Amino acid sequence: MKICVTSQGDNLDAQVDSRFGRCPYFIIVDTETSEIEAIQNPNVSGMGGVGVQSGQLISEKQVKAVLTGNVGPNAFRTLQAAGIDIITGVSGSVKEAIEKYKSGGLKPAGDPSVDSKFGMG
Repeated sequence: MKICVTSQGDNLDAQVDSRFGRCPYFIIVDTETSEIEAIQNPNVSGMGGVGVQSGQLISEKQVKAVLTGNVGPNAFRTLQAAGIDIITGVSGSVKEAIEKYKSGGLKPAGDPSVDSKFGMG
């Protein structure tokens, strides 16, 4: 199964980014093979619609869960429509987040954690 962690860097030691749509990197991990892919987020400096665009990008990667600090309503709906679990409130290193997820310590959110336009500041 593939999971995605929003990240401030391109490796497992980087910190989880608090934003979904505007995070610098998406770290995609296959929990069965331990294969890792770091994707630089092309939407990081977009003017609008970045949550939806980032959600579509992640959906195309056949990800089943997203681990992030926060997610706004548009990204939440996009991910949810693709059948992706959204886990918010995640912090620490990407590696720590993955381990916590694999051990069952993280649960999907039922609603967006922030208002739209959260990551623009």
